[in-house]
Amino acid sequence: MLFRSLPCCLISDASVLRNRRRCFSFWNLGTQANSSRFGRFEVVEPGKVLPAQLVPEHIKSPPWADSGAPPTPPNIAECKTEDSIQKMRRACRLASKILHSVKHLAKPGVTTEAIDQLAHQLTVAHGAYPSPLNYRGFPKSVCTSVNNVACHGIPDDRPLRSGDIVNIDVTVYLDGHNGDCSETYAVGEVDARGRRLLDVARRCLDDAVALCRPGMPFSDIGGRVETTAAYADHAVVPAFIGHGIGTYFHGPPDVYHCWNTYPGTMQPGMTFTIEPVVTQGGREVVLLEDGWTAVSADGSRSAQFEHTVLITEDGVEVLTGPPPLAED
Repeated sequence: MLFRSLPCCLISDASVLRNRRRCFSFWNLGTQANSSRFGRFEVVEPGKVLPAQLVPEHIKSPPWADSGAPPTPPNIAECKTEDSIQKMRRACRLASKILHSVKHLAKPGVTTEAIDQLAHQLTVAHGAYPSPLNYRGFPKSVCTSVNNVACHGIPDDRPLRSGDIVNIDVTVYLDGHNGDCSETYAVGEVDARGRRLLDVARRCLDDAVALCRPGMPFSDIGGRVETTAAYADHAVVPAFIGHGIGTYFHGPPDVYHCWNTYPGTMQPGMTFTIEPVVTQGGREVVLLEDGWTAVSADGSRSAQFEHTVLITEDGVEVLTGPPPLAED
């Protein structure tokens, strides 16, 4: 997930409010405040973040593992070689396998810290590095965003509660390549508005992926996503975009999920993420003091689903599709 000019990628300063005081008005209202306008759920305030887990020395680490600074990505969207494509397939398969291996922890009483711990252990057990760890200083191995947290939530000690929704975002670095995917899960009994939000967010991703093929303008993705969301009376948070991915974590093309005029067309060999953040409320988000956690300005929930895709000669391949049932 890109959030330009901040730790990942900010599209428009107008859609991101940096003043944390805007959060206090709804943090103090609790579950009842949202029982009529956005459904019944608890507005989440960040908890205690524990120290990062260690990565064994034999694991091949990305350039930012020690410095926190990613290398400069290519200037234009690259068409990968066959060798690079095969490595992307392996990295993406592993990311998907890990995501589906930790999703069972999205249940009441489990902390997002526990999700981070298991994802980290599985990543290093497969000889990979958890890409988010120390990327521009991010302190954990995955992102976990609960309820009103739109994106880049930091795993902490808050136990999940029945009625929550939680996005788990997994990226791994394997054979010098990154694979990136996420899904949002219902925790226990989620209200009808929350379940509808999950359905709309998944449809936004599916509709965008179905659009992809050689010669298709990147900008068409945003129009398709916004149309799908608006038809269902939801909206897209424009602050967050998809991105090119490969040996680098984030690079061109920028994949907007809102109406846009970004130049360029999809070509065989290109790999990038599609990852719209869909909201049941307003489009503005507030960036908290940790520099990462982005919460809705109005206390509404959002949901996100993400795939890394490869443009092929005749269409698109979803590199982070669900693993075979035997591996799920």
